[in-house]
Amino acid sequence: MTEEGSERGNGGLASMDSIESRWFFQDEENSGVDESDNLPLRMSFDSEKEENGEQRLLRTGPRIGSFDVEALEILGAQKHDYEDFTLGRNIVLIFQTLGVVFGGVGTSPLYTFDIMFNKSPIQGKEDILGALSLVLYSLILIPLIKYVLIVLWANDDGAGGTFALYSLICRHAKASLLPNQLPSDARISSFRLKVPSPELERSIKIRERLENSFTLKKLLLMLVLFGTSMVIADGVVTPAMSVMSAVSGLKVGIAGFSQDKVVMISVACLLVLFSVQRFGTSKVGLAVGPALFVWFCCLGGIGIYNLLKHDTSVLRAFNPVHIYYYFKRNSTRAWLALGGCLLCATGSEAMFADLCYFSVKSIQHTFVFLVLPCLLLGYLGQAAYLMANVEQAGQVFFSSVPGGVFWPVFLIANVAALIASRAMTTATFSCVKQSTALGCFPRLKIIHTSRKFMGQIYIPVMNWFLLVFCLVFVTTFGSIYEIGNAYDIAELGVMMTTTILVTIVMLLIWQTNIITVLTFLIFFLGLELLFFSSVLGSVGDGSWVLLVFSAVVFMVMFIWNYGSKLKYETEVKQKLSMDLLMKLGSNLGTIRVPGIGLVYNELVKGIPAIFGHFLTTLPAIHSMIIFVCIKYVPVPVVPQNERFLFRRVCPKNYHIFRCIARYGYKDVRKENHQTFEQLLIESLEKFILREAQERSLESDEDGESEFESDDSSSRLLLGPNESAYSLGAPLLANYRGKGKEIMEASTSGDVGLDFPTSDSGISDAEQGSVWELAFIHRAKDPGVVYLLGYGDIRARKDSWFFKKLVINYFYAFLRKNCRRGIATLTVPHTNLMQVGMTYMV
Repeated sequence: MTEEGSERGNGGLASMDSIESRWFFQDEENSGVDESDNLPLRMSFDSEKEENGEQRLLRTGPRIGSFDVEALEILGAQKHDYEDFTLGRNIVLIFQTLGVVFGGVGTSPLYTFDIMFNKSPIQGKEDILGALSLVLYSLILIPLIKYVLIVLWANDDGAGGTFALYSLICRHAKASLLPNQLPSDARISSFRLKVPSPELERSIKIRERLENSFTLKKLLLMLVLFGTSMVIADGVVTPAMSVMSAVSGLKVGIAGFSQDKVVMISVACLLVLFSVQRFGTSKVGLAVGPALFVWFCCLGGIGIYNLLKHDTSVLRAFNPVHIYYYFKRNSTRAWLALGGCLLCATGSEAMFADLCYFSVKSIQHTFVFLVLPCLLLGYLGQAAYLMANVEQAGQVFFSSVPGGVFWPVFLIANVAALIASRAMTTATFSCVKQSTALGCFPRLKIIHTSRKFMGQIYIPVMNWFLLVFCLVFVTTFGSIYEIGNAYDIAELGVMMTTTILVTIVMLLIWQTNIITVLTFLIFFLGLELLFFSSVLGSVGDGSWVLLVFSAVVFMVMFIWNYGSKLKYETEVKQKLSMDLLMKLGSNLGTIRVPGIGLVYNELVKGIPAIFGHFLTTLPAIHSMIIFVCIKYVPVPVVPQNERFLFRRVCPKNYHIFRCIARYGYKDVRKENHQTFEQLLIESLEKFILREAQERSLESDEDGESEFESDDSSSRLLLGPNESAYSLGAPLLANYRGKGKEIMEASTSGDVGLDFPTSDSGISDAEQGSVWELAFIHRAKDPGVVYLLGYGDIRARKDSWFFKKLVINYFYAFLRKNCRRGIATLTVPHTNLMQVGMTYMV
């Protein structure tokens, strides 16, 4: 047999695994059979038949393989978690939304004006109007127009965040660097692809350009990794900023209260915050939702009070001409104040990243009808207070609170600050889970905190990781003025990444008019670059620490993705050929014993090299072998009835199958092993029955059965090079001879199947399927054994120094300390067998 193809395509291995090995049966006395006559047979047991060439958006469908045929048979639709809720449930959902999503943007009035006027001191009342106008329009443009009205609709079937956008793009174009895509993936009901119309050729050209350019794929991945690293950095700086700004109110309420005491109390509050994170989003969100509702009411009420008491003329700030006057008077200082102004929009990204917890409409309605009006009133009230008390530009919010309600408002403000800290923490959890599922982050323990909503998760390692670095930020900087600039950098990094990815979604998926797309990109990216130029001027104040932190997180994700890609590519190149597998069986004298062996591997096609290690290590192999590939597809959820796809690796009497278990990045993989086995066996039985029906139809047309003889010794396996191999190898022994034993078992009641006799009147194909189902039941009785291969990689000696450093040290460290795949399987150790293997890359 010739070696499997190893041709590289577009800088990756997109086509390495696309050379099919065509095998067909032939009797010894009839060696001149035309290959085309055996096409139906190859469709059934072709050794990992694959689709050649690139899939294009054309009206003609792609060539269909056995995986695709099976995928077409599956029907199902994913129902969104938040459909058909009652009025009472919607009210509860609004409270949960307040408690999880809007904490960041809701607490921005605590510090926005403080930092703006710290960078650009007030020179007159016109400066107050100009700063207020900047804040008002920043709130309208970024949180409202960009996120609530546009970005939220770019969700991936209810999931938000940078990796959800990346998944959405990879679903419509083969932009992933990992070459494990299958055409059958597009048959999943939750894919919901929108095929471009002939008039919109732009979408097709963009897709082709992205799929054919390794550089563009790499740039897209690096952009997503950059955005995700900024989300994680945001999860560190948000709690520090929110809690410190709220606790700083003590300096207004208690004369002589020092900043050191503010830092100590902030540390204590953060310890409490991260300790209760494990109780889950829905529980904590429902508990603190009413408190945040009271907080927004306080913002609105205090704003109205200050407007009526001090100066209603601040309403003139809705005229944007005051922004022009503000920059004309202050120039450089006004430009520096932009960094403080952006803080009013902090938490906008959390609305999108936390979308997996709630529905789009619940977030939109809550923001438009409650959050935004209260925020506008709160800023208007602070500006009105400053118009009458220009000298009190520090701690503006707490200074503007009426004395009689100061301490209740202070308490509510601190509760709201703790809630705001949770907003980006939960968003970080979502991004880490998505990136882990898509192979861009080391595996971590993930706890699902809700039985109803599987998107609500808690990651212990990330929780304590964020806590440690958050405490470092608080104790190191010790002031909201220094933390504020770092906060801006994190927020802007995420915002710019989202703008670019949504632009790609508009072009590739939404097929929006090019003028609209360019308007969106130029306006919002230009606005964010303007803000970014402002905060970069203050990097030397300490913000560089956050940039270093983000760079470290970026490198961790990049190295993990790079090592995982190299490992998969090497496994593809070193997968076993069929003739080598047969020679191993003959030479080793390996025999097959009753039972089912599940060989776990990452390959979607081909026989993994780790299986050869099992053969050389074990004297016997199970009577039925199933190669199980756990594969994450770029969708949030794969319905249970579409979980498994099967394919024969060899002809029937070999009893070797391939199973691809497909999961979305929001799916829970903590199934009980018995449940997993039952679902897998049931799916295999359905596959065999469906295959028998197809064979029966083919037999009716051809007038003959494909498996007429039970004597395998008279049959040969022919490869593409016309080489002949006997089927009599001990490893792949023929089990059709054991039919009598199986029939006796079935008639004695051990197997719940009615076994057909030769005169039962059913076709040979149907009779063969019943024999095979009986064999499955027979093999299942001794039990199922999990054969796990632990593959590792090392750089070759002739590799360049940087590659050795990354693979042999950094990636090896991450792989050694991450959560192994075995941890997700609740399998008794008596049912586990592991073999290690090292690949040289």
